[in-house]
Amino acid sequence: MNMIDIGDIHLHWREDGDPAGAPVVFANSLGTDFRMWDKLIPLMPQGLRLIRFDKRGHGLSSCPSGPYSMGALVRDAERLIDALSVRDCVFVGLSVGGLIAQGLAVKRLDQVRAMVLSNTAAKIGTAQMWADRIAAIRAGGMEAIGDATMERWFSKPFRATPELSGWRHMLTRQPVEGYCGVAAAIAGTDFITPTSGLTLPTLVVAGSEDGATPPDLVRETAGLIRGAHFELIRGAGHLPPVEKPAEYAAVLSAFLASIGHV
Repeated sequence: MNMIDIGDIHLHWREDGDPAGAPVVFANSLGTDFRMWDKLIPLMPQGLRLIRFDKRGHGLSSCPSGPYSMGALVRDAERLIDALSVRDCVFVGLSVGGLIAQGLAVKRLDQVRAMVLSNTAAKIGTAQMWADRIAAIRAGGMEAIGDATMERWFSKPFRATPELSGWRHMLTRQPVEGYCGVAAAIAGTDFITPTSGLTLPTLVVAGSEDGATPPDLVRETAGLIRGAHFELIRGAGHLPPVEKPAEYAAVLSAFLASIGHV
């Protein structure tokens, strides 16, 4: 277990692959921990340094009192990357991880040479939508959003498999304070203007069955970034690395090869 002190909190992180390889940093979605990438990691090309972490309020990382700001989530990633002496990484962010990727790319191009925005957008949902969800969780706990979240996250065939229960447990066992804290950060984030000024190599990935960030929303975000490449993974919901890891690995590996990162 790797824990790192980044100043105000401790982050739980993990490294796989080649410690001397070109770095790829993964940031996962709201309501998951870094096990979200478990199926993908073994399928990645050899020779890469693969780093993932639990954001604040999730998994085994610290859970300070909320609400959180997107600036704090971006700063957490920035401090982790600095602490691990990483430069010129490819930052792969899914859902809120994609918002973190955008914020980090605006702030620290020395850290990020390219990014993958997966199942995300420059602005996700409305302030009222997030306020309603936070209120439901405060009233009824994480269980209050369990079934609805599984419908948004996964395709109908995947929801019929035994594996679904594990992902539902992962969601409902996240701390209420951590989930609501990050939800508040998403509610307050609109990166349309800063993201439209980014020019770094960017891959944007959507899942055809995504009920949280539908393909059209993700495609609009790709349109903000000059030269961004858009890929649709068919049959996948909000978490393609979980439902379609081989397809996701192929798309990601092709992008890494195209920019000379592998």
